Formats: sequence, C-alpha cells, structure tokens
Amino acid sequence: MALVLGACGKSGRDPAPPVPQPKPQFHAEVTRTSFGIAHIRADNFKSLGYGLAYAYAQDNVCMFADSLLTARGERSRFFGGDLPATAAKNGEYGAASDFMDLKNEDSDFFFKGYLDPEQLRAGYATGSREANDLLAGYAAGYNRYLKDYAGKLPAACNNAAWVRPISLEDMYLVLAEKALHASGQVFAKEIVDGARDPQAPVTFGPSTQVDKLNPSFVRERLAKLTAEQLGSNALGVGKDLSLDGRGILLGSPHYPWTSTDRFWQAHLTVPGRYDAMGVILGGIPAVVIGFNRDIAWTHTVTTAAHFTTFRLALDTRDSSGTTYLADGIPQKMTSRDVRVEMLQPDGSLRSKSKTFYFSKHGAVMVKADAGLTWSPSSVYVLADPNRNNTRLIEQWIGIGSARNVAELKASLDKTVGLPWVNTIAADRDGQTLYADASVVPNVSVEKFVSDCMMLAPLLMLNGARSDCDWGVSQQAPAGIIAPANGPWMVRADYVGNSNDSYWLTNARSLMTGPAPYGFSPLYGRVGIEQKMRTRIGFKQFEETLARKARVGIDDLQQLAFANRVHAAELVLPELLPACHAANDAALNGACNALSGWDRRADLDSRGAVLFREFWNQAVQLTDKWDVPFSPQDPVNTPRGVKPAAIGPMLSILKGAAQKLARLNVPLDGRLGDYQGETRNGVRVPIHGAIGDIDGSYNSIHMRSELTSQGYRDVEWGTSYVQAVTFDDAGPVARGMLLYGQSVDPASPHYADQLAVYSQKQWPALPFAAEKIRSDPNYRTTTLSE
Repeated sequence: MALVLGACGKSGRDPAPPVPQPKPQFHAEVTRTSFGIAHIRADNFKSLGYGLAYAYAQDNVCMFADSLLTARGERSRFFGGDLPATAAKNGEYGAASDFMDLKNEDSDFFFKGYLDPEQLRAGYATGSREANDLLAGYAAGYNRYLKDYAGKLPAACNNAAWVRPISLEDMYLVLAEKALHASGQVFAKEIVDGARDPQAPVTFGPSTQVDKLNPSFVRERLAKLTAEQLGSNALGVGKDLSLDGRGILLGSPHYPWTSTDRFWQAHLTVPGRYDAMGVILGGIPAVVIGFNRDIAWTHTVTTAAHFTTFRLALDTRDSSGTTYLADGIPQKMTSRDVRVEMLQPDGSLRSKSKTFYFSKHGAVMVKADAGLTWSPSSVYVLADPNRNNTRLIEQWIGIGSARNVAELKASLDKTVGLPWVNTIAADRDGQTLYADASVVPNVSVEKFVSDCMMLAPLLMLNGARSDCDWGVSQQAPAGIIAPANGPWMVRADYVGNSNDSYWLTNARSLMTGPAPYGFSPLYGRVGIEQKMRTRIGFKQFEETLARKARVGIDDLQQLAFANRVHAAELVLPELLPACHAANDAALNGACNALSGWDRRADLDSRGAVLFREFWNQAVQLTDKWDVPFSPQDPVNTPRGVKPAAIGPMLSILKGAAQKLARLNVPLDGRLGDYQGETRNGVRVPIHGAIGDIDGSYNSIHMRSELTSQGYRDVEWGTSYVQAVTFDDAGPVARGMLLYGQSVDPASPHYADQLAVYSQKQWPALPFAAEKIRSDPNYRTTTLSE
C-alpha cells in the first residue's frame, strides 16, 4: 500500500529514486539470412567481436574448441601424444592441419616452444584499441555461448572435457597459428627436433660443410604448400574494360574443406566506422576476403618466401653449444622451457619437457638427413618474421575500412600485417590493385647475391656477420621489406593472380621490378614457366575480351566455373589423330571417348575421368612440348606435343583405359556420376578438375583416388567464391560458400550450399539493410551482457 500511496503523492516522503541499471559491457545484434549468413552489428568493436564469436560458435563450436587445443599445445593432454590431430569425418570438423603433419606430442611441443605469449602480449599492447577490443569481445562472446549451451552442444563435442572457456591470450595464439602457415609450421618438426631434453646429457651431431647440405626439402615443402594445400584465383577488372566503368572483382580462394581453416560467411558492422561483408577464416574475427560499399578485395597465396635460415658459428668454449659468435663477439642463446602433458592408456597424465633455443635470428632447427645438425661448431636457425606478427587483425580492419584502392594500398603500406598472401582489389571508381604486401624478410638483391648468402636454395645467410642480418626500413617493422618497395601495380584495365609469381599479373604488361635487378628474389622467380591454372585464367579472360570490348559481372561468373581443362586443349589436337591412326583395338574406345568429350569438367562432361587418369601420369613425361616456354609469351607457351612424346602418351592412355575397365567405370562416363560430395547420406555431384596439373581454373581436389564409385568427397579447393561490382546504392555481390556454414551434421547449414555450387547458381549476398530485412529467411536476435 505504501507504494500505491507514494504513487498517488500522499506520502510524507519522496519516493526512492530508481536504481540505475548498469550499462551492458557487450551488446550486439545478430541477424541471419539465407544459408545462415551472419550479419553482426554493434556500436563498438568489443561488442562486434562478442556477437561474432557467439554466432560462429553456433555453427562451429566443436571445430573451434578442437583447434584451440592445437594452438595451446594441449592435444596430447586429451587425446594422447602418439595420435595425429583429429581427422575430419563425413564433412564434420577435424583439427588435422594442412600445414603440419605431426603427432600430437610434436605439435604440442612446437606451439608451446615456438610461440611466446609474452612477446605476443607485448605486440598487441602496441596495437590499436579497436583490434584489442575485437579480440577481447570475441573471447567473451565464445565463453557466453559455452555458458548458454552447456550440455547442449553438438554431438561431436557435447560434455567433452576439452571444450573450455578461452582467454584473450588464447586469441593471441589462434592468430599466431594462422600467421605461421607459410613459415614456422612448414618446419615445425625440424624446430621440435632442435629442442633438447633438459634431463638428458648434451649430444652433438656431426658438422657438415655448407656445400654438402641437401636443401631440397625446403623446395619440396614450399611446393607442397602451394601445389597440394593452398591455392586461389583472383581477377580484378577496371574501368577501361568494364561495362559501366566501375570495378569488378572475382575472388575464389582454394582452401581446405575441413579444419579450422574453413571460411565462414559474415557481415560485420560498426555504424559509421566499419561495414564489411565476406568471410572470416577460422577464428580470425575480421572479414579477410570480401567487400564494403566501395571496394572489393581477395587474397591469393604468394610465391614469396616468408623466412630465411641462418648458419651460426658457435663458440667452442661453451660446452653446451648455446653460445654463438656475432662479429666475433660471444652471444648467449635465449631459451624456453616447456612441458607437455600426455594422456596415458590408463587415463593418467605423464609430463615430458623440452628446451627450445633461439638466437637473435630465430629458433634452432635440426634436420640431420639434410645435414642440418647441431654440431660443436655450428647450428642452424629458422628466421621467421611472422613468429611475432601481431598485426593481422589491424590489417584486415584497415582493408575492410578502405574506400578505394588508394586507401587500401595505404593501409597495406602502413600496417604490413598480411602474413603470406597477395591482395587483389577493385573499387567503384574502376581502379584495380595487385600487391604482394606480405611479410617478407628484408634481404636485398645485393645481399642475396653476395657472400652473405651461403646457400641460396636453403635461403641460408651467414649468421656470424651482422652485415648479413636482415635489413631495416623506416617504412616497415624491423627486418621486413616495406610493401612500397615490393611488387604492386594499380591499373584501369585488369590484374589477376592464381598463385604464380607477381611477374604475370597482367598478360599485357609483365612486371619485372625496378632496374637493374628487380625485386628481392624472396618474392619469387620471374621469367619462368607458369602453372596451367594461371595460364587458362589469363587465356580465357583475354579470349572473352577478344569477343567483346567490355565485360560485366556475369562474364566473370562464367569464367569462374568455365571448367575448361587446358591440358586437354594443349594435348588432344596432336594426340587424337595419332590415337585413331594407331588402329589399336585397345585404344579405340579411349580415342572415341576423348574425341566426344567437350574438354571441360562439367557435370555432363563425358571423358573427363579418362583424361584425368591419363594426364595424371602423362604430365610427368619430360621434354613433351613441341613449342618450348617463351618468357615473351608465358600464357601460350609451352604447347603442342612433340612427335617423340606421342608414343609414350598413347601407352599411358591405354593404361588409363584399362584401369577404368577394371573399375567398371565407362570411358565416357559423366563426371557428375563419378565426382561427388556426400553429406548425411545425400550425394551431390561436383564439377571442376584438379587445377595446376590439368589447367582447370576451378580447382577441386578429391579425398580419394578413383574407385568403382568414382572420386569421393572434396579435400580442398574452390571454397568461397564472390563476384562483386558496384552501383549507386552500394555493392552488387553474388557468391557462395560451397561447403556451407556449419560442420555440425545436424545443422540446416551443413550442406545447403553444395547444391548451389553443383548447379552453378550465384545467390545475391545481401549487404544493404533493406536487402537483409527482405531476405525470406531473415531472423534476428540481440545479445547483451
């Protein structure tokens, strides 16, 4: 009654003022549109990260939780030290990395020993408030999701002990793992082998003269990285060639279909500050490939080397071998002692320890079978500029905030945060950009060809001389080449890249670098034969321009999935007449099948399976081209089959035909009947060919070899695809995430975009508020804490 009387004004006392409610620390709006695309809107970056993490966990919590174990160095604790990382099953999550193939024990030691949380913390402390807020909010949003859904997670990880809350420093580790894909992780086993057991006596390996070292493993590792694990296509068209004078961008990264390196579609908005749509990569809380109102961008893996090695001369007076000489002055190595807990068969935990050693250049590494030993007089280290690269988030915020090509290039030059990718962009004014602004060691041409370079194939510099250390530029972090001094071009016609050298960015204007020596050799080789995927990309675009003076977004979409098999275009004109002329009964069926084939990798293409089995072997023939490679015509050479190669090719073709016969696969079987992805028992036919080997622009790598059931399930390849241009209202964007937003088989977005890709549909990507609200599957929620 007192409350009622007070409300009526009849009390002798004034009513108590209302207790103010604390303002939420986090507040984000999470909207979903068709295919589960997430649109997160918040007033600040901390709340943006909060909403993003919550939405991402809705689709991929098990995958992210599992991958956190890798970055934390805790896989052995929950799964045992001798097992490899979790493999993907039936399109579900899997933490197995495409960049490392190690058992859990070695993986844990690498991440715990190689990553330095103190240095990462110090690096982020010098970064922007926005980047740090984004990471802090992301950790809070992920933890909120775990709290809200405790006991109700997907079956793959529900109630699993390894699904735990995360900290801000865990996010530092997540980003650090991504930065190392083309450097530290490539040599993870060698770095672990360079660590010592602190309980064991010190032992040394034999010393090997530099000219006796075997550096081939470096070339093999890097070739595998770009040829078997990563790839991408990018094409930017400018105002001189576009229908309306505005830029057009095609982006098609080729990435794993499993593991935490899957893409995820998102639209992130802080009104008035940041509004970008596209995809994030794993747990990176920023749009890494995408578009905003005025510019679209994508990335391709660069041919640049993102590391060097150094040979250290040791001070033999130190019996531990941990003192090296720099200009004759003894320098003591630093060390990190780490311990890994490993699950035992009886459920108990056992600990093992290792000590990792570092010179000022980098981490000690050992590969005895290549001669890289730790001897009493010398040792080798990996120098990795991405080990403490804490600028990734800041870089992608800068890219997503750019309003044109000039601003995007300025952001690349200022931040220097991209770890191992090129950038290709197009803006509404019709300007296009290619830039390798990745983190590349500052080794000049002059230093590369001097006596500082002890062994070029191993990128081995003389660590005993300070004048052989990486150079310093005032325009970049210490030891890194300033992007302004690397390969880049802004053009009004077009730029493109498919993971080959910067040299062939525009077929009409080859880029050789500044006279007289060009760019640092670390950026990759020029004047060499290009991959077939690169060649067909430029060839089909130039052929389109020959038919029409200007192109539109539809033309780029058609190029993305044209599925021409360029190897067939180069080989069959000479091979088929010889095949028919051979009058060999064992070859007749193969000759007829390939004669009737459309030389594409479409679902209805008949003969594509036979050609693939043939070409996977024939490509290994040496000296097979009649017209050799010409640096003056890298798109059209080499070509034509040498007469001497016809016989061996026919023998290989006969063998391929016999293989198909043994498997009961028709020589003219439809590709769609023998190449597919199965999800929840439903098989979806998949178009596309391999890529670099056979010259398909649309690259699809299947998990299995050919069986009687065909090629089963995609391992990596075309993943997220976007085609973007602009009108007066904003971006006009179409695209898809082939494998879908979620790794949870129970999710409606586990396989819903497979059919979109299979049928070559290009859904519109809703960017403007009215487009989002009018989406037939629009739904929105608000998160506060």
